[in-house]
Amino acid sequence: MKIASFSTVLTEIAQQVGRNHVAVAALLQPGRDPHEYQPTPDDLKQATDASLILLSGKNIEHYLDKVQQATGAKAVSLAVGDALPNLKMKADPDEAAEKAATDRNGMIDDPHWWNSVSNVEKAAVIVRDELIKLDPANRADYESNAKSYLAKLAELDKWAKRKVAELPRNKRKLVTSHDAFQYFSKDYGFTVYAIEGVSTETEPSDRHVADLIDQIKKQQVKAIFLESMLNPKVSTEITKETGAKVGGTLYADGLGDGDGSTYDGMMRHDISTIVDALK
Repeated sequence: MKIASFSTVLTEIAQQVGRNHVAVAALLQPGRDPHEYQPTPDDLKQATDASLILLSGKNIEHYLDKVQQATGAKAVSLAVGDALPNLKMKADPDEAAEKAATDRNGMIDDPHWWNSVSNVEKAAVIVRDELIKLDPANRADYESNAKSYLAKLAELDKWAKRKVAELPRNKRKLVTSHDAFQYFSKDYGFTVYAIEGVSTETEPSDRHVADLIDQIKKQQVKAIFLESMLNPKVSTEITKETGAKVGGTLYADGLGDGDGSTYDGMMRHDISTIVDALK
C-alpha cells in the first residue's frame, strides 16, 4: 500500500507499523522545517498516487488546499494530530498562517504534539487502526508491529521520567528558539520561555526579546537551547546579555540527522541535553 507522509514522525510510525505491507513516501524530509515547507509538484504527484495521506494536523499544513486540489480528495487523508489532546497558544498577530487559524479568543492549536511520548503512542494506534481499515487482510501483522513499537515507546517514556527526575522542579526552566515544547513541558513539569512564537516564520520583536532577557535573569536560568532547524543569531545574543550558556541544540520540529534520525533517538537526545545542561 502506498502512503504519502507530510510528517517525519508519522513516516516512522507508518514504516514501523506497516513494515513490508507499505511503501512510505516521506514528503517532508528529516531536517526540513514543517512551518516553512511547501510541497513540490513531485510531492503532490506522490500524494496523488497514494492510498493514504498522513498529515500532522493542528493547522501546521498551511498548504492543505494544494494537496486537496492535486489529489481531488481521492486518497484517504488522515490528520493524526487532530485526534490527539490539544493545547491552545496565543497566536502571533504578525504571522498570517497563525492569524488565519485563530479561534474567537485569538488562540491557535499548538501543532507540536510529537514532543510528547504519550501523544506518539496514541498516534501509533491511530495509524494502526487506519491501516487495518484499508487492508484488513493483514490485520494481525499491523497489530503485532504496533505492539512492538508501542513497547519501545513505553520504555522511552519510563527512561524520560527517570532522566527528568535528576533535575529539581525549580530548575525545569526551558528557554528555546521557538515555542515548540509545551506538550513536552506538560508531560515533564517544565516552564517554557520561547524566543519566537509557535511558527518559525516571524522574527521576535525587540520588546519580546527584552522581556525575555529580564525573565531569564530573574529566573536565574542557566542555559538556553538552540534548535537544529533555526538560525542561532538571536539566541546567541541573549546568552551574551544574560550570562546564560548555550546548553546545546534540540530537535524541536521533528526528526533530523544523527541522534535525531529516529523518534527514540530524538527524544533521548533532547531530554539528555536539557537535563544535563540545567543540572
